[in-house]
Amino acid sequence: MDLLNELGPLLSAEAAAEAPGTGVDAADLEQAVWVRLLEHGGHTPDPAEPARWLRRAVRAEARRARRRARREIPYDYRHHSVDGRHPHRSPVADEPEDALLHGEENRALRSAVARLPGRCPELMKALLSPRDLTYREIAGELGISQGSLGPVRSRCLGCLRRMLAAEVAAPGPRGKER
Repeated sequence: MDLLNELGPLLSAEAAAEAPGTGVDAADLEQAVWVRLLEHGGHTPDPAEPARWLRRAVRAEARRARRRARREIPYDYRHHSVDGRHPHRSPVADEPEDALLHGEENRALRSAVARLPGRCPELMKALLSPRDLTYREIAGELGISQGSLGPVRSRCLGCLRRMLAAEVAAPGPRGKER
């Protein structure tokens, strides 16, 4: 506990200084260093110079965060710029054409889900529900075991993937309109 009291303010200051360049919150950086310290049994590997170890650990965690940020791809690509760092407004709100295309994508997805075999339409609707149901709630609604949801979901998604791939129009001859 002495180490916590002794190094806490230094760690906070170092994390606050490094965080802006990493794209990570200073508290997250601080927490990663505490975890690293706990991995070493609660004491620094260099007991003679704990402050030096702490500074190095903060910089190492900051480098790790920068590398991770470069490799990660945002989940919703439409809300991020090319570099993934500077979000912009949704294209659905920006252009009427984008709103139309987004609506068409949703209609095509809903249509494909409705044509799935067996219990897949019910399961996919529950998974896509805006109520954000848990697996337990979905299993209760569908009357199936919670343990079978994952395999059924996997089969349904595979079927949906094959169905949508078959419906994607092959590019026509260049320079000719249909």
